[in-house]
Amino acid sequence: MDPAMSPSAGERRRFALLIDSDNISAKYIDAIINEITTKYGDFSYKRIYGDWTNQQNSSWKNVLMSYSLRPIQQFRNTVGKNATDSTLIIDAMDILYAGNVDGFCIVSSDSDFTSLAQRLGESGMVVIGMGEKKTPPSFRNACTQFIMLENLLDIDTEPDPETESDAAHRNEASGNILKRSAVQTTIEEILRDDESRGYRTNLADLGNRMISRYPDFDVRAFGYSQLSKFLKSFDSFELTPPDAPLYVELRKNLVPADDVRQLVAGTVRKSGDDGCDPAYLGQLIKKRYPAFSVKDLGYTKLSNFLNEIPGIELVRDVDGHKRYYAAD
Repeated sequence: MDPAMSPSAGERRRFALLIDSDNISAKYIDAIINEITTKYGDFSYKRIYGDWTNQQNSSWKNVLMSYSLRPIQQFRNTVGKNATDSTLIIDAMDILYAGNVDGFCIVSSDSDFTSLAQRLGESGMVVIGMGEKKTPPSFRNACTQFIMLENLLDIDTEPDPETESDAAHRNEASGNILKRSAVQTTIEEILRDDESRGYRTNLADLGNRMISRYPDFDVRAFGYSQLSKFLKSFDSFELTPPDAPLYVELRKNLVPADDVRQLVAGTVRKSGDDGCDPAYLGQLIKKRYPAFSVKDLGYTKLSNFLNEIPGIELVRDVDGHKRYYAAD
């Protein structure tokens, strides 16, 4: 989490909470309030928008008083048009110009708030978006940070390793926007860049930079309660020292380069006249040796590493396709 968004002991950030009741369930309200007040600041405004004459909002009516939510009435004057969105956007701009808040928490799974989030961010506001997994990436990426509401439920129970692993696989299989493999690649790039400049990567700083890169990055989506525990699930990272402050480093010398070279050369020889596609060899290496990276050996690209393996050669056919064959 960005330190600029984190409440300090002396000063609490002020937020406007704006909820679109049309596509958010009332079951999330306790988690929403707790997430913001625990990690970010306090509320100067708490408003919820919808047609309160509609029976579908009955579940929200039952919690309005308990959480001091101010209901904003918006009648559906036109079928198929979402008047709630327009009212919320107008109120958000009024609040922005009043200058009474440091940030906004917009709770919706609707991409119609993308431009609003962008405009608030351009004005220097912290924009915390909250929505379900179905929320389009346009709105997610327009926020300073986006939090999936499903991740906020039942997070007090510490998952065991088996449950965490299962959750990670479920996340991959669900078609969720942010994949575990993409997260790993980005973290590796950050660590290598810091290392090349002689810096050590602080755990908290790494978390902030991941949120800057992926506003919807949240380790709870992968079944973990803390970033440190999530990183320990990868073979390629290590955390030092055992106590705070923690630093994240790439684990070195996990895979001997000669083992990888032998794997590639053997695979190419077995392919015979068919040869091997470079992409296939890359996938094979990743599957057999997940922690291996050619960048640790000083190469910028996998092809540079493959081209220097003895006993194989790269051939381009008449159509321009590249394949590796056993050298004569």
